[in-house]
Amino acid sequence: MSEIPPVSEVTPLSEATPRRSRWTAVLRRWPAALAVGLLAARAAGGSSAGDVAALAEVLLLLPLLYLVVAKIRRREASWPVLLVFVVLYLVLRVLDVVAVPAVFAAVALAVMVWGAVAGDLRRSGAFQVQALGMIGFGALALAALVVEPDLGRYLVAAGWFLHGLWDFVHLRRDAVVSRSYAEWCGVLDFLIAAQLVFLA
Repeated sequence: MSEIPPVSEVTPLSEATPRRSRWTAVLRRWPAALAVGLLAARAAGGSSAGDVAALAEVLLLLPLLYLVVAKIRRREASWPVLLVFVVLYLVLRVLDVVAVPAVFAAVALAVMVWGAVAGDLRRSGAFQVQALGMIGFGALALAALVVEPDLGRYLVAAGWFLHGLWDFVHLRRDAVVSRSYAEWCGVLDFLIAAQLVFLA
């Protein structure tokens, strides 16, 4: 008959399980870690009035992504759509031929017209909410670009903070965009809003 090993011999196995679960928990939070890393990289570049204007332009991109994903009804497209919009934004900034806000506003209008023609504005509650979000966040971003710089900075900060709330509501409801995108965007939004208010 085999003897039961002493407790001391089985302790390492019981210690390994909590270690593994800690790493699993960290890996599950990769979107938040990515957001913190991006903010650290952004903070290393400093801040300026032009930087605030750029953040106002990017604020237009945030609700536009939700609008597009709500229209195509493919949550898994959240990250690819973000990649397309980031590339478009960078190309527009480099070429400097047409204003970035004008392009994003035109894309948003085109998506809303597409949704209206397809009947989404009547049928889809999710699309209606995203269209209203696009109008609200878009108005805030555009206002921030035309007012004096100090007020503009606070408007941009308010926009990023409110969009962070928007992200976490969608994360909580598990709706419209992928959960990883909502977590990443929410954490990044709050951090950028805080940076604009406290570190500018």
